[in-house]
Amino acid sequence: MNRRRAFLLGLLLLIAGGRPAASADRPLVLGVFPSLTAKQTVEIYRPLASALEEHLRRSVVVYSARDFTTFVARTRQGEYDILLTAPHLAWLARQDTGYRPLLKYAQPVRGLLVVRSDSPFDEPDKLRGRTIAMADPIALAVLAIQAELAAHGLKRGIDYRTTDSGTHTNAVLQVINGRVDAAVLGLHPYNLTPPELRQQLRVLAESPPLSSLMYLTHPRLRDAEAQAIRNALLRFAATPEGQTFMQRGGYGGFADVDGSELRAFRPYALQAQELLRNVR
Repeated sequence: MNRRRAFLLGLLLLIAGGRPAASADRPLVLGVFPSLTAKQTVEIYRPLASALEEHLRRSVVVYSARDFTTFVARTRQGEYDILLTAPHLAWLARQDTGYRPLLKYAQPVRGLLVVRSDSPFDEPDKLRGRTIAMADPIALAVLAIQAELAAHGLKRGIDYRTTDSGTHTNAVLQVINGRVDAAVLGLHPYNLTPPELRQQLRVLAESPPLSSLMYLTHPRLRDAEAQAIRNALLRFAATPEGQTFMQRGGYGGFADVDGSELRAFRPYALQAQELLRNVR
């Protein structure tokens, strides 16, 4: 399968929600956390997938899910060979399925609470009785900002209403279009928001810094395969195309990650796990 054909297959899978058929020469599946739209995800991660293909001599397809809950379910079922996910969900992936941490983006992330640039709200507590768009209840940015709002005396479902927008991008569009009073999104999706949209936003509050998205490999991949993927990612980051990728997302390159770092996200992971039980 050539690179173009593999990419087109990945695009169709990402949008349609299917998965590659199992075969001896099936592509490696890169499962990307669905914080962006399907189109954005494919466009942004195509250069990285192409670099993996070149180094590994194996087709790689970019694959995600229609929402966070489905993505976690597919992670638990082991549908992704290479997983890119938030750190609290990385903890769950290791606990449930045995995924092994590989690398993370070096630049810490934050949850952001944004309003329109012309909004009259200048403090989080002014949002009492208002509606806030959120990508998904289990998103790390959402959990972190909810903690910040609680510190201002605002509890979800009591002091403010929420609407689930599915992705960080959709949450931004809802606030820009005046359908909600504020939105929650992560720092990376904020950086990837087109400038003409970002200039219409104002950050009202942000969470403390948190570890960024993490790459993990499924335990069915041998140690040598996991190491080859790690090397390919590091090589990509050193190329001009990789540096553009890192700069565009504000990722800051790659850094090591280990199990002890994941343990710090256990409280967030348990919150997400409880929310997931409630939607089954």
